[in-house]
Amino acid sequence: MCAGVAVALLFGQTLPGTPAAHAHADPTRSPFVADTWQRFTSARLQGDGSLSDIVGLSPTDVWAVGQQDIWDAWEHRSAIVHWDGRTWTQVGIRNDGAGAEHLRSIAAASPTDLWVVGTAHDRLPYVAHGDGTAFDRVSVDQIGAGDWLGGVDAVPGKVVAVGRRDRAPLILTRSGTTWKVDVAKGEGTLYSVAISGKGEGWAVGDAGGQPLIMRLSGGSWKRVPLPRLPGGYLRDVHLDGPKRALAIGGIYHGQGRSTALMLAWNGKRWSKLKVPVRSAKLYGVTGDGKGRFYVSGFDAKRPEETFLLRHDGRSTEIIRGGRAGAHRTIRLQAVTTLPGSSAVWAVGHVVDASDRYSDVITAFVPKSRSRAEKNGSEIKKAAPATR
Repeated sequence: MCAGVAVALLFGQTLPGTPAAHAHADPTRSPFVADTWQRFTSARLQGDGSLSDIVGLSPTDVWAVGQQDIWDAWEHRSAIVHWDGRTWTQVGIRNDGAGAEHLRSIAAASPTDLWVVGTAHDRLPYVAHGDGTAFDRVSVDQIGAGDWLGGVDAVPGKVVAVGRRDRAPLILTRSGTTWKVDVAKGEGTLYSVAISGKGEGWAVGDAGGQPLIMRLSGGSWKRVPLPRLPGGYLRDVHLDGPKRALAIGGIYHGQGRSTALMLAWNGKRWSKLKVPVRSAKLYGVTGDGKGRFYVSGFDAKRPEETFLLRHDGRSTEIIRGGRAGAHRTIRLQAVTTLPGSSAVWAVGHVVDASDRYSDVITAFVPKSRSRAEKNGSEIKKAAPATR
């Protein structure tokens, strides 16, 4: 079944291809998918740019992080951008003139309590805190050379970042104003973390060619048993209560081949889900707090189309949208829902035939939403991000 969708390609320069497209579910009868409105825009990062993560607090308060001038060894640097309901603005880091090289993850405990992690130009792990207007680099004595940070999550009073130290899983926790480091036994790398205000949490990654999941319970992190999945890895996780969580990644089969992987938590165990497109590459996952999860990535067999998955606890549906044009690949690296809105936003990049990158931000919104919601969550044509 195909359903019409209005698509505006607003990268500053319109992407090659038709200005209007058809979005369709493959297969699904979901009202969300069958009646979807989609729009693209860009934060217009400098040179080759890509956005790695996004967090939405409201239709007029959205943050994303990434990197720009990817191929320039001298100019390569991070990016933090903010959407205020009208335009994207690039936000600086006040007490660090050099800034970060690459910011991989952003989390918000509140509109005035934001955290980002990544890598500095000196290859040290990078942590910064934002107050809703600007960011400041945070010095964390417990981490240093050789440590790597890949993901962060935050709730009021607590921040957790995850990564790797000396080939072992690293968990960095801030409670109040105090930082501490936990290094798990055995090898492994953690790429993403999700925590709740009730002391629950999950961190995911890989270890020795197998998926890795660690659970926060009773104040400590422990590895949990998983189905045997040789070549498996996990890249993101979303927590939606004590009985619902979804982790996504893939299974590497060698010679550049991999298949998509989704694992669901039901309150007792993790189990493997059937993914309707095995060739998909899955990068990010979010949820709406009502049992629905959205997964971003791209379909290697149809790389020029926007691609999301929607999982409702029973079935997984495909959402396909606008095309980036011939000989272009669009990868949606991260996804977020917007409180107070039915919109789902995703960020990533488009790569052309010359291996040049352009950052991309796309919104998927049911056409049946109210006019007030449309006005609040619509991505309008963006002016160049200011610094």
